[in-house]
Amino acid sequence: MNATPACPQCLMENTYPDGALYVCADCGHEWSEVGGVDTVDEPERRVVRDANGTVLSDGDSVVLAKDLRVKGSSITLKMGTRVKNIRIVGGDHEIDCRTDTGSFMLKACFLKKA
Repeated sequence: MNATPACPQCLMENTYPDGALYVCADCGHEWSEVGGVDTVDEPERRVVRDANGTVLSDGDSVVLAKDLRVKGSSITLKMGTRVKNIRIVGGDHEIDCRTDTGSFMLKACFLKKA
């Protein structure tokens, strides 16, 4: 029997303790051991805009605005490909998403909100 609780955000059981917190290996969510209440201060959300200047948020659907070659492989993501349920993350590539060809980190300037 797994002694660690399931993730309160994605409900997956792939979690592990990290000091005073539990961490979900699937979605990266962190929460305290006491009561399962989220105590990690959420960093200030930055505003991420697509190629047209529309504000993007978690869970939005977007369309690729141009063909994108994937570095290190022969895959090309074609213009017009629809990507559902995006996730906003920090860093240079602001969008974490999953397509039919795999999971990718994309820059918002190459996307349009659908």
